Amino acid sequence: MKSILSILLLFFGAITFAQTTISGTVVDGNEQPIPGANVIVIGTSVGSITDFDGAFSLTIPRNPPFTIQASSIGFESASLEVTSSNKTIKLVLSEGTALDEVIISASRTPERIFESPVTVERFGLKEIKNTASADFYDGLENLKGVDVNTNSLTFKSINTRGFASFSNTRFMQLVDGMDNSTPALNFPIGNLVGMTETDVLSVELLPGAASALYGANAFNGILFMRSKSPFDHEGISGYVKQGITSQDAGGDNSYTDVGIRMAHKFSDKFAAKVNFGWLKGTDWVASNYNGKPGGGATRASVDYDGYNVYGDEVSTNIRAASGGLGIIPNVDVSRTGYLERELTDYNAESVKADWGLYFRPWANDFEIAYVGKVGTGTTIYQGSNRYNIDNFTQQQHKIELKNDNFFLRGYVVADKAGDSYDMVFTGININRSWKSDKDWFGDYIGTFAGATLGGASEADAHTAARAVADTGRLLPGSEGFKNAYDKVIANPDLTQGSQFKDASQYYHADANYNFSHVIDFAEIQVGASYRQYDLNSFGTIYTDYDGHIKYSEFGIYTQIQKQLELNEAVQLKLTGSLRYDKSELFDGFLSPRISAGFTVNENHNIRGSFQTGFRNPTTQDLYIGLDAGRAVLVGSAESNLDRDIRTYEVSASGQLLGQGSTSVISGRAAYENSFTLNSVENGAPVASDVDIVKPEQVTSMEIGYRGKLNRLIVDASVYYNSYSDFISNETVVVPLYGQVGDNALSLLALQNGDFNAYQTYTNSDAKIESYGAAIGLSTKVFGNYDLGANYTFTKQEFDQASNPDFRTSFNTPEHKVKMSFGNTNVVKNLGFNLAWRWSDSYFWQATFGDGDIPAYHTVDAQISYTIPKIKSVIKIGATNVLGDEYYSAIGTGYIGSMYYASIVINNL
Repeated sequence: MKSILSILLLFFGAITFAQTTISGTVVDGNEQPIPGANVIVIGTSVGSITDFDGAFSLTIPRNPPFTIQASSIGFESASLEVTSSNKTIKLVLSEGTALDEVIISASRTPERIFESPVTVERFGLKEIKNTASADFYDGLENLKGVDVNTNSLTFKSINTRGFASFSNTRFMQLVDGMDNSTPALNFPIGNLVGMTETDVLSVELLPGAASALYGANAFNGILFMRSKSPFDHEGISGYVKQGITSQDAGGDNSYTDVGIRMAHKFSDKFAAKVNFGWLKGTDWVASNYNGKPGGGATRASVDYDGYNVYGDEVSTNIRAASGGLGIIPNVDVSRTGYLERELTDYNAESVKADWGLYFRPWANDFEIAYVGKVGTGTTIYQGSNRYNIDNFTQQQHKIELKNDNFFLRGYVVADKAGDSYDMVFTGININRSWKSDKDWFGDYIGTFAGATLGGASEADAHTAARAVADTGRLLPGSEGFKNAYDKVIANPDLTQGSQFKDASQYYHADANYNFSHVIDFAEIQVGASYRQYDLNSFGTIYTDYDGHIKYSEFGIYTQIQKQLELNEAVQLKLTGSLRYDKSELFDGFLSPRISAGFTVNENHNIRGSFQTGFRNPTTQDLYIGLDAGRAVLVGSAESNLDRDIRTYEVSASGQLLGQGSTSVISGRAAYENSFTLNSVENGAPVASDVDIVKPEQVTSMEIGYRGKLNRLIVDASVYYNSYSDFISNETVVVPLYGQVGDNALSLLALQNGDFNAYQTYTNSDAKIESYGAAIGLSTKVFGNYDLGANYTFTKQEFDQASNPDFRTSFNTPEHKVKMSFGNTNVVKNLGFNLAWRWSDSYFWQATFGDGDIPAYHTVDAQISYTIPKIKSVIKIGATNVLGDEYYSAIGTGYIGSMYYASIVINNL
């Protein structure tokens, strides 16, 4: 018995002796702690994550010696041999280069950006911390090849490689794998209901087509935003930013942005987090009072229709309206409108929250997660008209199962329009609330005739006519105006109100499995996705006045990736992808992609790719039915054409022709009985030839280089895109009576003003191509100062003269230059960053308005001070420091300056 006891004691003593405890810290070259760094024992499964102080502790079931390794994104890995137990150690990580950063977007698998088969831009924790912009999302504007169009202080539209618009349906935005496009609008609305800054782990941007892996909407680029896991990043952190926005038209206004993140790892099996953010400010005031082309240039013009003046869209030919009286001139006259600033308070606000529960039942990489997100906000959106998006809400709910080799997720995205309204129809219907269009023009014509007969000049007669017609006009600020305004914005009937309603949603599921752990010769992935749309705008946006509109689409894909070791220094990485997508409304499409990455040595990589992509028509392309004032927008799904029914008044001249007092027109007429707009404007009407919309396709080729030349990091690429069946809009003119081509009634309808403009959704058979190049350079100068610069060239080839009614909306400057200069540690804990951007002039083309955008440049700057003891950073910064106001689209407000001070707590 004693012998057995002695053996057991020796056995347990051996086990006890084999337990080695190691603790320590991981810091950077400035002795700053690195939270969230991975620390592992090489050759074992033992590992840990550093806390906010960069501290870690490991218990290893073996005796020294052994080697531990620390790594973190943005730093070079460091290893240290441990030769004795119970020792406190310190690992120092040197700052890595941009080539060392790990990305997952290009191939759906972790890989060094150096080896990515396609162009990828990355915005990591260091860039988020040091951006001179007001927040991380605005900082994306400094990335190579990126365009940011500013709708509002809280709504910015990101785009790459041309064909930009505020309703950017060619660009996808994913947050932790969830598409955050709005169900109603079918495109991302910036970061209005997105992520809080302290929860952002990384941002990756993949420009160009990526349909082979990400499906129909991944046509012109994808933005990937990843949040921090509460298993790896726990604790309480937050930020407070306070400042002002400054604009000539809007003055100086307060700006506040606060956020908090709370995360806790309860055990190795369960962790949770919650985030909250609130931003409030005043939007950039839109004050473009120039008249739109084709009408009067100033507010004194009788047919004035100003960009940011609403209600003056209502106009008529006063001779036709008078029944052809010769004393009345043959001119168009518009009603007196209201300034945009009289129809909105320019409140910009965003309130968002998200939460997550994460369960690892076996305390390993298998995880079950539930994530919920909800956001509400107020912003300005510019589409066919200008919209006040007021108390808009969007929510997402996701359940996901994943480990290192697979994921299976399902989520729902739902939105509600809240108190949103169309500012154009607000102006129109406030006018109509105190005097109908018929009475207003009747008063105008009668007064004009009387003044002319009394000997007044034509100009004086117009002045007198407007004064009489405007008698009783509701003046901004008056009680009558306020009552009418409140009534109009609460009414969804566009003949009387301006509210738009929506409670649409979509359901999405996708899955991916990586066989690399069971197959050695290559990395093989397979995946699939499914989405169902459920449109419910109550007939205010879509033709869903009699019930929800539903349709679905699915896709399957596979990818094979093989790395060949040609010799010790030379490697060739080959990737092939193939995806099949099918919408219930269209035939299926195959999207292949092949790419190769040739690594000459550890400092030089050449990449090339060829791929095709496609884009299904959006929900608006298919089912919209909206009177935007200047034109009726009618989607071209076959089932939609007969759902859009509208009744128009026929002129007195038309009634004399026996056409009755009203005419009923269906949306089908826009596609089957219409004239081209350009031919009508030129006085020689020609029948249009507009087909219903079908999917758009692109063929894309790209060649790039990434490398390190001594201290200089270079990333360059060139690309070429060729489009077929390009989806865009064509405006046509529908006569209220007659058949186009009859050379009789339809032409008389045009002559009598009995017609209406319709915006169709169709495909062009024209040759549309785009190509471009970009180069980014970064290096260290003066020891430890970061210097970066990039240049982007983007060009479209399209014969607009031969296709005058077709709009590609390329909307991108041909040349862009961006530079940055900074140092995170000029002296101990003190850093700064400067960012300069220059944009070439370009032509903006959109349904709201066309026009030239002047070239502009802007400078952002910040200085920061780190307080290690409280793990905090104080920052003082400004955007557009030089105060040169600019704009990126016709009809938006000039972008002024922002000055702010912030503190980020417990988030080093």
